[in-house]
Amino acid sequence: MCLGIPMKIIEKTNDKAQVESGGMKYDVSLSLVPEAKVNDYVIVHAGFAIQVMDKKEANKTLDLFKEIK
Repeated sequence: MCLGIPMKIIEKTNDKAQVESGGMKYDVSLSLVPEAKVNDYVIVHAGFAIQVMDKKEANKTLDLFKEIK
């Protein structure tokens, strides 16, 4: 089973982005979702953004993660 984490893009340079979730920032590849832009939410797995997602769905998923802590 794989786990993808919703993260918000805060910076974008070509096919790379800095994303943030829960105060932590990471650098990821956007090569699989080149249409993603700053302020979009993406599902991140193994250093790659694999899907652009709706802000409402991202927040719902992040809230569920908080519940299982």
